[in-house]
Parts: sequence; C-alpha cells; structure tokens
Amino acid sequence: MKQSKLVYSWYSLHTRSRFEDVVFEGLEKKAFEIFLPKIRVKSKRRDRKVMLNVPLFPGYLFVKTNLNPVEHLEILKTIGVVSMLGNRKGPVFVPDNNIESLRIMTNLDTTVVTGNIIRKGEKVVVMEGHFAGLTGIFLRYKGKGRVVVNIDTLGQSAGVEISEEDIEKLSEIA
Repeated sequence: MKQSKLVYSWYSLHTRSRFEDVVFEGLEKKAFEIFLPKIRVKSKRRDRKVMLNVPLFPGYLFVKTNLNPVEHLEILKTIGVVSMLGNRKGPVFVPDNNIESLRIMTNLDTTVVTGNIIRKGEKVVVMEGHFAGLTGIFLRYKGKGRVVVNIDTLGQSAGVEISEEDIEKLSEIA
C-alpha cells in the first residue's frame, strides 16, 4: 500500500491586535515553522526619534503546516490566534515564492514603504504639523507624498494640503 506524502505549505494567521510576537513565541514553543516579517520604522511619537522593529503586516504572520487535524487545532488554540485565512473551502495556502520574496525584502537594509490606502470620505486625524490634533475628511492624494484633507473648524470647512505621513485613519487610532 502506498503512503501519501504530507505536504507542508505556508498559511496566513490573523492575530489579535498587537499579539504577533505572542503568537510567534507560542507557535515556536510548539515547534512550528513560523515567519513574522518585520521592518524598521521611525517611531511616530514626537518625544522619541528611535527605530522600531514592527510587523510588516500588523495582525498577521505565517505558519507552515500540513493542516492535519491535530496540527490545525494546535495552531488555532495558540493564545492570540484569531483565525487562519481562507475561504468557505478552508484555509488557503501562501505560495513558497511569496514567503521567500517577503524574507528577501525584510532582510535587506532598505526602506520598505507600507501603509493603508485612505479612501475619499474617510475620517482622518492630523498627527503632525500645523494642523496636529484636528480631524477631517480625506479628499484625495495629490502626489509626491501630499494629500488634501477637508478640515471643519468653527462651522467652516477648508481643504488643506498636508504631508501624507502626517495623517492617520481615525479608526486606526482608537
């Protein structure tokens, strides 16, 4: 009788907010092969000018498994794991070459640009600059790192052009 070979593939795990390292350590203790791509970014706090290692994809990491029921359950029982990404048919694997590309990108000493695309009409808050602390409605990307935000003050509204780095989606801060 021919025995079927168990195929190991990479899968994306969704974690609780800021639990990427906890999940990484938990799966590492269970002897799983895990990959948590991290990049170095400048701290956004005004009182600090330090470089931080942060997850490339906040709330996500990758685990290599053959999805046998015992392993699958052990992964899902790990503290901080929310779910394994997939569809109605089950978890969907991530191709090895995608993981390898992420490894190369995060191992190089270059700047990796990330961020969430802000859509027209979304609420934003200005984090830096002359308008720091004000909230507004995102209008459009202007190019070269500039955006236009509609800011309401004293019953009047004005579209202002500011640096894209100076704003964040309001929902991300809460």
